[in-house]
Amino acid sequence: MKPKNTKQTYKKLLAYIRAYLPVVVFALVLAMGAAIISLVGPHKISEITDLITAGLAGELDIAAIEKIGFLLVTLYVISFVINYVQGFIMATITQRVSKKLRTDISEKINRLPLSYFDGHSIGDVLSRVTNDVDMISQTMNQSISSLVTASTMFVGSLVMMLITNVPMALAAVVSTLIGFGLMILIVRHSQQFFGAQQKALGAVNGHVEEIYSGHNVVKAYNAERGAKETFDQINDDLYQSAWKSQFFSGIMMPLMNFIGNFGYVVVSILGASLALNGHITFGVIVAFMMYIRLFTQPLSQFAQAATSLQSTAAASERVFDFLGEDELGEETNSTAQLTNVRGDVEFDHVHFGYTSDKTIINDFSVDIKAGQKVAIVGPTGAGKTTVVNLLMRFYEVNSGAIKIDGIPTTQMTREMVHDQFCMVLQDTWIFEGTVRDNIVYNVKGVTDEQVEAACKAVGIDHFIHTLPHGYDTVLDDQTSLSAGQKQLITIARAMVKDAPLLILDEATSSVDTRTEVLIQQAMDKLMIGRTSFVIAHRLSTIRNSDVILVMDNGDIIEKGNHEELLANGGFYANLYNSQFEEA
Repeated sequence: MKPKNTKQTYKKLLAYIRAYLPVVVFALVLAMGAAIISLVGPHKISEITDLITAGLAGELDIAAIEKIGFLLVTLYVISFVINYVQGFIMATITQRVSKKLRTDISEKINRLPLSYFDGHSIGDVLSRVTNDVDMISQTMNQSISSLVTASTMFVGSLVMMLITNVPMALAAVVSTLIGFGLMILIVRHSQQFFGAQQKALGAVNGHVEEIYSGHNVVKAYNAERGAKETFDQINDDLYQSAWKSQFFSGIMMPLMNFIGNFGYVVVSILGASLALNGHITFGVIVAFMMYIRLFTQPLSQFAQAATSLQSTAAASERVFDFLGEDELGEETNSTAQLTNVRGDVEFDHVHFGYTSDKTIINDFSVDIKAGQKVAIVGPTGAGKTTVVNLLMRFYEVNSGAIKIDGIPTTQMTREMVHDQFCMVLQDTWIFEGTVRDNIVYNVKGVTDEQVEAACKAVGIDHFIHTLPHGYDTVLDDQTSLSAGQKQLITIARAMVKDAPLLILDEATSSVDTRTEVLIQQAMDKLMIGRTSFVIAHRLSTIRNSDVILVMDNGDIIEKGNHEELLANGGFYANLYNSQFEEA
């Protein structure tokens, strides 16, 4: 797969580095200057050769040779300094652009809706941050300056050859036209493979990340063979595209070497004939032997730069496609402020669907008073977690409104909405850091006493004290925590935040029955004065809820407390009794 619009992609890249363009142009001018200085060398060496040839028949002019030699050394030193400065500038600019790209991607991730990540693997996103940005960086640091230098060398050596001797220059040009034509043909044919290589690389990263994170499940289901077969298929796709792109890239250098050597032969034969007839000196032949190398060498550099630019076009397209994804809606008009939050929550005729053709939540309405414990139950796919996602403004409702203390959440910033909630999900998230850091995550001014009180409330304080450094123990791959212990830490994290609204999405699903009872007792104490939303499949854990919302197919089909719903003998009663019978 080649880039959809290579020119448009390059325009975006140039626009992105617009602020650095003057410095980049200056660096490229230095590269041209260094190349031009190098072109003077063969002409001066030709003069030395002629002086030596003349000296064989008479007196050798040592002073003239020393003068030319000193000039050559000076020019080469100047060329080295210019190349060093140019390289330093390009390396600096390249790393700044790479840093800016990674920063923009990181910030973009925070502005993307969850719907984007529903359709893209984590590994593919990571590949854009790493592999694709590295490809752009490499091209900027090496290929662009090499391309400018090669172009200068190519044109400059051609001009110098024409000035020195036109027939030999024409012979050299004709001998290299074949190689140049082959190079263009190969570049055009290989362009499609570089885009496919970057895409396949992202797919491999996504698959490896996915399988590695769930390796326990893979092993438990004896799915190693299936995972390996899938990986082999993706890896084979990468192999095919990478092999073809690198093959075409690899044959450039041997091809150019052949053309260069062929040029040497042509120049040597023609030059010897002209020298024997007295039309040129031996110095001209020596100069042409160097010019033919300077003339053909850029062709291989053109080929390498062309292949690199193709990979960069594919990588840039992936990066800029990501940066161009639709973001969360603007919040310039979301100026409402919440102070002294009571915790009243109202769903007012809410409709929502992840796609426009499939509605998940149908005319959802409920009025929840401050301090109530609300349980949301129902079969899988009923819309329970979707309701919580809408409440947190992870997704926007299609119609209707969700209000906190009478104010629609759309009139507040998402940050304001999130500040009102502490949340515990079924999937635990523990990052590398101390136990204390994990519990006080992004909450300021939390004392050690508050941390320990929260841990005692969930019954994990004793376990933490058994760790090598207690609350200062670093949780990493070397620290073994059970799923239940990880869940308890995330529950303690929610308690420490001490927000007026609490969401528990299957929060006790990973703990044993005894721990579950302790957590329920602690939660009952901490829920006093707070509006709490509890999603649970285990109905025994929500019997003391003030309100139980029974959902099915996106609708509230029953509402009431545990006793009322059992007395009604409806959907909830059947669901509860079936769990009791199974137990």
